[in-house]
Amino acid sequence: MSKKMFAMAFAAVLCAQPAAAQDIFSYNGPDRQQKLIEGARKEGQVALYSAMIVNQALRPIADRFGKKYPFIKVTHWRADSEDIAQKVSAEVRAGNVVGDVVEGTGVGEQAVQAGLLTPYTTPAIAAFPEPYRDGANMWTPTRISYYSIAYNTRLVPENKVPKVYEDLLDPQWKGKIAWRIGSASGTPLFITNLRLAWGEEKARAYFEKLKEQRIVNFGAGSARTLVDRVIAGEYAIALNIFAHHPLISRAKGAPVNSNLLDPVASTAATMGVVKGAKHPHAALLLIDFILSREGQEILLGADYFPADPTVPPAPMLAPVVPKLAGVPENFVGPDKLMKLTDSSEEIFRQLFR
Repeated sequence: MSKKMFAMAFAAVLCAQPAAAQDIFSYNGPDRQQKLIEGARKEGQVALYSAMIVNQALRPIADRFGKKYPFIKVTHWRADSEDIAQKVSAEVRAGNVVGDVVEGTGVGEQAVQAGLLTPYTTPAIAAFPEPYRDGANMWTPTRISYYSIAYNTRLVPENKVPKVYEDLLDPQWKGKIAWRIGSASGTPLFITNLRLAWGEEKARAYFEKLKEQRIVNFGAGSARTLVDRVIAGEYAIALNIFAHHPLISRAKGAPVNSNLLDPVASTAATMGVVKGAKHPHAALLLIDFILSREGQEILLGADYFPADPTVPPAPMLAPVVPKLAGVPENFVGPDKLMKLTDSSEEIFRQLFR
C-alpha cells in the first residue's frame, strides 16, 4: 500500500471518531476525572497491547485497575514491540481498531512514524523529568531500560571484565561476543548510543575496529534468551542487553553478571492511544493509572524501573541504575531513535553482516 493510501486510511479512521472523543484527549479542566469516568462507564472496556510480562505486570495492572473502576473490563495482549506495532498498523488500515492503548520499548516511535497514534495530555506526567516527556504529546513513558554488557563469571575473570568500550577490542574476546539483531533496542541502539556520545567520526573508527572481533549476530529469541546463552557458556559476553536481567539470574545462583560501560544507553518504554480507539475515556483512565504511584509500584514489583523518579528501584537492581552507580547515562529518547535507527542499521549492515 502506498504512503498516500496509508494517509487516506488513517484520515478516514480519525474522521470516524466522534468529536467528543477527540476533545477529551486534550481536556485538562478540573472536572476531567469526572468526564473520563462518565465516558468510561458507557464504554465499559479497554484493551491494552503491551510488551510487559503478563503474570508480573499486566495481570496485576488489570486487577488493580479493575478494582478501582469495576465498571471497566480490561483485556490485554502481550507481544514484542515490533509485533505490537504491526498488529496496530493492520487494525488501523482495516478500520477495525481493537487495541486502545499500546505500550513497549520502541513501539511508541514506530507507531508515531506510521501515524498510528493520537495526541493526548495527562496531568499524571507533570512530575516526570523533561527528557521523559514528548513535546508533541504522542506518548508518555512507563518504565526506563538501562543497557549493559552481560558476562559469564566463569569465562570472564573479574580482572578481565570490560570496563570501557575499548576493552571489547581485546583480541581475547574475538568470536566470544554476541549481540542481538532484529530489534531496535539491540544493535541499532548500541551504534546510536556511541554516535550520539562520541560523534560520527570517532564512533565510526571504533566500529571499524569492533568488526574485527567477529561478533555473533544473535537472532534466535528475545533479549532474555541471549542472557541465558551467556549463562550456558555459549558466549563469554553479550552486548547491549537489559542490564537488570543478569542480576535477576545472578540472584538465583547463575554464573552471570552485568557491567555498565560509559556512557550507559537508556531508553523509555512508552504508551500511546491508538488512532480511532473505541474506548478513549477508559484508555485515558488506564494511562493515568499506570502513571500513578500505584501503577508505577506495580511495575517496580515486576522488576522494572519505573519512569516516575519518585519511585526508587528495587535494591537488587539498584547497581545498574547509572546515577546510583556513578556512570554517565545517555538517554536515547524516541525522537532520537526515530531519527537515527535507520542510519545505525545501515552501519551495522556495512560492517557487521
